[in-house]
Amino acid sequence: MKDQLLRLFPEIGQIKDKSLQDQTLATLEDAVRLGGWTPEDLDKIPFTLLIKDTKISYRQHVRAVTQMAIACGKIMAENYSAAFQINFDYLIAGGILHDVGKLLEFRKGNSGYAKSRSGKLLRHPFSGAGLCTKHGLPDEVVHIVAVHAKEGEGGYRSPEAVAVHHVDFVNFEPLRDL
Repeated sequence: MKDQLLRLFPEIGQIKDKSLQDQTLATLEDAVRLGGWTPEDLDKIPFTLLIKDTKISYRQHVRAVTQMAIACGKIMAENYSAAFQINFDYLIAGGILHDVGKLLEFRKGNSGYAKSRSGKLLRHPFSGAGLCTKHGLPDEVVHIVAVHAKEGEGGYRSPEAVAVHHVDFVNFEPLRDL
């Protein structure tokens, strides 16, 4: 399954730290398995249940968020390097994993996709952060996953988490009103 996931999410290969790359891949693989999915399902699962009949898949969304976060990080680094440094490995891992909890939060039902039993109890930032911790990802990556959505409002967000949070909404808001 690892090779399939690397082909589906080539951005994982941009993580320079081999250990972090392996942990990111293991977390994604575990979520696919625990959710009862296959790698092929990642192109069928909707990226959200909040947009009825969306044609945007989980994989499309995760890749777009990751790619945009990288671009945002580059611009931040070019302009604000005196104020802070962007850790691109953390940024990429956080982008890839920001919605990994959705693989536990969603289930395939008779009439489409719906919240799973787990998803009714825990939104994806919580289950995603738990998966990341389980696989030994650095706190900085767990932080990105945990605070990327509304659950992170009002608290601290690292520069990498700010980038993922905002590009996640840039990838949601325009689609919501179509």
